[in-house]
Amino acid sequence: MNEADLRLHCLGGLLLIVSGVADAQQRDLAPLPREAPAPIDNSTTAAKAELGKLLFFDERLSGENRMSCATCHIPEKAFADGLARSLGAGGEPLARNTQTVLNTAFFSTFFWDGRAASLEEQALAPVESAEEMAQDLDELVEELAAVPDYVERFAKVFSGPVSKEGIAKALAAYQRTLLTPDSPFDRYLAGDEDTLSTAAKDGLELFRGAAGCVRCHNGPLLSDGKYYRLGIGGDDLGRAAVTGAEEDRYSFRTPTLRSIAETGPYMHDGSIATLFDVVEFYYRRVRPRGPEGLPLDVEPLLGQSYSEIDALVAFLRSLSGEVAKRSDPRL
Repeated sequence: MNEADLRLHCLGGLLLIVSGVADAQQRDLAPLPREAPAPIDNSTTAAKAELGKLLFFDERLSGENRMSCATCHIPEKAFADGLARSLGAGGEPLARNTQTVLNTAFFSTFFWDGRAASLEEQALAPVESAEEMAQDLDELVEELAAVPDYVERFAKVFSGPVSKEGIAKALAAYQRTLLTPDSPFDRYLAGDEDTLSTAAKDGLELFRGAAGCVRCHNGPLLSDGKYYRLGIGGDDLGRAAVTGAEEDRYSFRTPTLRSIAETGPYMHDGSIATLFDVVEFYYRRVRPRGPEGLPLDVEPLLGQSYSEIDALVAFLRSLSGEVAKRSDPRL
């Protein structure tokens, strides 16, 4: 084996050794860890996560006090919202599909275009976005500081007053608790083969083998965290709007497949309705070229049988773990 072809990848603390295209389909799948890593300056504590939970469900975080983070990240919908594109400030549809926040603590970049490098940075972006929650952060601090319980909790958790930094850290800490480590697939990886149906096992074999899904969907998140041009969507530049790089035009980050059965519609624009339709897209409906005639990073699996789609869908359904029930905490 040529050592120059070896690359080390690290995802969620797991080292994967990959050697060129020949071994691309052997990239590892792994169980989801039961705890998410946290930065040194924002350790996850019970009190901090509880404060973050209160903020997550608090409509004060929007300019008109009508929306909370949970408006678009609904626990009963696996912390997505079931819409192709959520409604933002003024009831206007947003440009992109809302992704689940379940298990996202294991990503190294956030949003479809990767414009945030940490959960802390990600947490406040929708709050202050004019298109999303349209809340002035200084005004938010004033609003929360007028609530005695928040003042007490910020003092306890951060040893200081209500602050933008504290809001971001608390929200991030709460999101790091939103994990689903006990899916049927996780139990299967732990040795309980009865947790997967025969169809799901057939789908797993296709996923790792002939269908090649594992090349981009690997590791504990079933995402390599990279960006690809699939030829979907209109004039959304995707990753290029962040990097300015020509090669990033119309590229979007590989989503996690965790809880994928509960988080449709799919793709960055919400244009694909069902899991069957998603798999069918890769099997038959990938176009020859992307926007502006740019080459795509995928090709249709025309050599594979259409009858395989149901087995792949059965496997994808095994990736759903238990989601915490909604409690709507309020101050």
